[in-house]
Amino acid sequence: MIDPREAWHRLEPHLGPLTATSVPRRQAAGRVLARPLIATVDVPAQDVSAMDGFVLAGPPPEGTGLEAELPVSGVIAAGDRPGARLPAATAMRIMTGAPVPAQGERVIPVERAVVRTTDAGSEAVRFEDPGTPGAHIRRRAEVVRSGAELLPAGALLTPGALAVAATHGYGELTVHRPPRVALVVTGDEVVPPEAEPAPGQLRDCHTDFVLAACAGLGLAAEPLGIAPDDPAGLAALVERGLDADVLLLSGGVSMGEFDLVEGALRAAGCEILFHKVAVQPGKPLLAAHHDKGPDGRGLVFGLPGNPASVMVCFWLFVRPALERLMGRPGAYWRGALSGELTAPLPRAKARDRFVQARVAAVAGRLLVTPILPVGSHDPGAYALGEALVRIPAGSPGLEAGDPCEVLPLGAFS
Repeated sequence: MIDPREAWHRLEPHLGPLTATSVPRRQAAGRVLARPLIATVDVPAQDVSAMDGFVLAGPPPEGTGLEAELPVSGVIAAGDRPGARLPAATAMRIMTGAPVPAQGERVIPVERAVVRTTDAGSEAVRFEDPGTPGAHIRRRAEVVRSGAELLPAGALLTPGALAVAATHGYGELTVHRPPRVALVVTGDEVVPPEAEPAPGQLRDCHTDFVLAACAGLGLAAEPLGIAPDDPAGLAALVERGLDADVLLLSGGVSMGEFDLVEGALRAAGCEILFHKVAVQPGKPLLAAHHDKGPDGRGLVFGLPGNPASVMVCFWLFVRPALERLMGRPGAYWRGALSGELTAPLPRAKARDRFVQARVAAVAGRLLVTPILPVGSHDPGAYALGEALVRIPAGSPGLEAGDPCEVLPLGAFS
């Protein structure tokens, strides 16, 4: 049995991002850039107005009467072609985003202008504030110049990042391809969820958990079915699963006569990285690697059979491993936050113990309410949780009000 941090250390050499692929921009959310994104245009493309107002060639005349007025010589709208001419000793109306004439030296907002219709039916304007040179003008390329780096390789494509890509006309983006995930559930006692279990049997809950947990990462896992407690049947499904980047197996990794997973993996040419980790639940966790995946490499996780163990091992090891293959910065216990317990937690012996919890942000405090299961066979407690709270190995237990470490599993209240 090894420390969970040592287990992660053994995984890390096998977690480089997968090969690059091109995807349509609108399908790239949540992916990671495999190469830098370069600006294709200046932003702004020319000097433009930052306000609705009036553009002037210099300071307006002083005074409060007719002598302070300037005739309004035209209107420049957003979308107009650059090149409008601003006649001397006049002002022009200008809209936000409209190109500033070459003669324009400042823009004065409409809120600071007093407009009058003359007897001839034209407009004249005077200003309550003369403004300053360059005021309310966005200069060409002040945001970014064509050819500059917009986003580095390794950047996560957030909604904002995709808006930037659209600004520069990118129809496709080069990203690290998502890992292909396959799942095999093991055990003669397991039947599909839609089946009526016979005495001694139980319905498969692991497949639905893995499908949903992978979907939360933007990944589609492929269920390969339920393997019987038979070496030949298990070997056939393992061989299919090794075509994926990551193969997950549930059950068959303990020490019983029918725990056949480790032997099947060795027979298929996999090298075991570790087997048994000092976590509760999830001690029997196994990890292996091989050279048969799409990139000439692949990972296998042998998850324990109990529902709580599957979930905890997925959140602690499988999820961050998948994130790393996608190019994200995943790691064991990465993203854990400091919280405050609202109820006691039991002690932990020789292993770090992980319990589901509800989490709420209240008045700047992260309040953590543990949900104690009956045991690792109790999926009900894990249905209610939003986070994992850690009880460190050797801890005598924690009381309400004590600080704690908590790993969010998604959004929380």
